[in-house]
Amino acid sequence: MTKSDLSRSAAAALIACATAACSVWVETPGDTRAVPEEPDGEAPGALDLEGYSLVDLSHAFGDETVYWPTDTAGFALEELAFGETEGGYFYSAYALATAEHGGTHIDAPIHFLEGGPDVASIPLRRLVGPAVVIDMTAQAAADVDYRLTVADVEAHEAEHGRIEPGSLVLLRTGWSARWPDALSYLGDDTPGDASQLNFPSYGEEAARLLVDERGAAALGADVASIDYGASTDFIVHQIVAAATAPGLENLTNLDRLPARGATVIALPMKIAGGSGGPLRAIALVPPSN
Repeated sequence: MTKSDLSRSAAAALIACATAACSVWVETPGDTRAVPEEPDGEAPGALDLEGYSLVDLSHAFGDETVYWPTDTAGFALEELAFGETEGGYFYSAYALATAEHGGTHIDAPIHFLEGGPDVASIPLRRLVGPAVVIDMTAQAAADVDYRLTVADVEAHEAEHGRIEPGSLVLLRTGWSARWPDALSYLGDDTPGDASQLNFPSYGEEAARLLVDERGAAALGADVASIDYGASTDFIVHQIVAAATAPGLENLTNLDRLPARGATVIALPMKIAGGSGGPLRAIALVPPSN
């Protein structure tokens, strides 16, 4: 069994556990899977996560959330109710407002591909799978505008093995440590102006290799974009969208994941017609890592 098989098995076990608790699990409208039964007719027991590390890969949304400079409204949480009711019990409720592409979020293919899948249409197989974490912290520390190269990917594979189809490739630059200081994180914090940004990310040819030749299910990074900050054509977004793959941006805690062996579950708000949306991503790291 390959590492990819092991990671997929862990994800499948987690999903099986959820189905056991909820009776059914719906993957997409019209596709409902009944709870699988063991040979003796009993539903599977709870998933044993003993020894696993559960790692939160998302920043919380709030007043300090970093947005793309042109999204000047930021995040708003409006109190609708808070306090004791006439019935004598406590109740609170809020209304929230946010741009799609701020904080830890997902880019759907339609963000850069006319007619591409929206957020609600991204297949689950692109959101759950084995993680490949490429460490680019040394290069990024030396060059704020560094872009991942084919040589960097090949060096990673020489040490950890070839990247398998269906992997969620996550780029670790170390930039998450700068959050939520927008000036440090983005390279410029001028409201409404995205022309002076500086931060590292993927390079064009590396992105082509990962999605076209390696069959990556998604590309993610611990920076504000899967294109480097000074990009004007967003070529990596174009490449990834053309492959109908999503992008995962503003991730965190990638330093807590191994290069291989973890399973990522990256579930966004399911927005019909959305080009992106808030993302809660986690990783399951097995005991061996």
